[in-house]
Amino acid sequence: MYAIIRTGGKQYNVSVGDEVLVEKLNAEVGEEVSFEVLMLADDSGIKIGTPVVEGVSAKAEVVEHGKGKKVIVFKYKPKKNYRKKQGHRQPYTMVKIKAIG
Repeated sequence: MYAIIRTGGKQYNVSVGDEVLVEKLNAEVGEEVSFEVLMLADDSGIKIGTPVVEGVSAKAEVVEHGKGKKVIVFKYKPKKNYRKKQGHRQPYTMVKIKAIG
């Protein structure tokens, strides 16, 4: 069984027991969160929502918060001696899928 969930403007393919990195959530470590299910596939077939499957949600537990790898942003203008270097680390939340249904 797997499901397509939506969080942070992105969609993720998840199964029970998966650990997924999602956009940062306002939840404490150990807290349970719920996600909307857009599509559900199990033994009985595939259910596609319009836009979400009614009565179905994915329950997950927050495992950790962190930051991703550093991305370097370098801007310059040729012949004008303009250079600007910035770094960015995107925050994330790791969740473990406990139940779908």
